[in-house]
Amino acid sequence: MKGPIQRWGWFMLGWAMVALGIIGAMLPIMPTTIFMILAAGCFSHSSPRFESWLLDHRWFGGPIRRWRASRAIPRKAKILAIGSMAGGYGVMLATAQPFWWVDLIVASALIACAAYVGTRPDQ
Repeated sequence: MKGPIQRWGWFMLGWAMVALGIIGAMLPIMPTTIFMILAAGCFSHSSPRFESWLLDHRWFGGPIRRWRASRAIPRKAKILAIGSMAGGYGVMLATAQPFWWVDLIVASALIACAAYVGTRPDQ
């Protein structure tokens, strides 16, 4: 059993993920679903009530339940996610002109994320 401090930490982290997910729903450059999946995971350690709220949510519940059931990503979502990563990287290169090592770190992280998304089973 988790102590009250651990549960409180998971609970606060869950709400931070919900906040990031809501921001992602407003901004096209930031994802939503992954943050809601993470929030449900945090709430599973801290608050069955809020975990149920997310799982039963009209917009967020379906993707969370599908991810838990099959760890699969719909093909359309994969294409959108990888395309958004590439587009965001292009915008960063064109506007920020980062140092070469920053460019390398960002490119490596995006390649790793794209590889993960691309290798999940289709839904």
